[in-house]
Amino acid sequence: MQLYPINSGNFKLDGGAMFGVVPKSLWQKTNPADANNMIDIAARCLLIEDSNRLILIDTGMGDKQSDKFFGYYFLWGDDTIDKSLKHHGFHRDDVTDVFMTHLHFDHCGGSIQCNKNKTGYEPAFKNARFWSNKDHWKWAIQPNNREKASFLKENILPMEESGQLNFIELPKTDILQNSELGFDVFFADGHTDKQMIPMLNYKGKTICFMADLLPTVGHLPIPFVMGYDTRPLLTLTEKERFLNLAADNNFYLFLEHDAHNEIITVQHTEKGVRLKDVYSCNEIFSK
Repeated sequence: MQLYPINSGNFKLDGGAMFGVVPKSLWQKTNPADANNMIDIAARCLLIEDSNRLILIDTGMGDKQSDKFFGYYFLWGDDTIDKSLKHHGFHRDDVTDVFMTHLHFDHCGGSIQCNKNKTGYEPAFKNARFWSNKDHWKWAIQPNNREKASFLKENILPMEESGQLNFIELPKTDILQNSELGFDVFFADGHTDKQMIPMLNYKGKTICFMADLLPTVGHLPIPFVMGYDTRPLLTLTEKERFLNLAADNNFYLFLEHDAHNEIITVQHTEKGVRLKDVYSCNEIFSK
């Protein structure tokens, strides 16, 4: 197995929304805001090359939305999925599976693109199977008013219409051992219903793709929960359980949204689980 970071594009989000009720005087120490109170956010995806499979975890926003839409998110940098895949010697047509942690637009928007005539939509990965789970899919296609703006039908429905949509099995506990894609999955319901956190065994290390369970290093303290989470009290318990597992077992946490910290480990302290070490993807994946 070989792993590659795939940078799908950077953007900015309101710092207050990213940290909920936590005062700015606290969160700006780790996530400094600009004059508009916006903080740097990445959409760092992960590519898994394993035998004859090429699995992409999440796909970022994509590029099919309007200029007005992207104007809300202050895009910065020149990273794209295609550039990043090419850098590692791949093309999007090589991807066999696209695993989506959840179906918010900044995690799955790149899975679907406009067709050539701009009259409709089609899969951006024509040879891939798309993976979600039945509970989250139902949650996304019948969205609550809180999340309706994050579940965009043009990102979601074409997956089913293409015939490429598949569902991962739901576990009896919160961890599905050795899923159909060859890695474990931790299920979390605080951010959105049945978000999936992949946990990969890689060269003796456990690599965890943290999605929105832990967006940035600044979110390590248990009460530091996003305003976007639909069930923040549940996030508290899920995050505490996972971070304790991570500290106990020296998990390597791959941060999808932290623009400046790629992979971290954590440790137990008197204040709870806190940062231990920071690594670049190259340090971990090239060993």
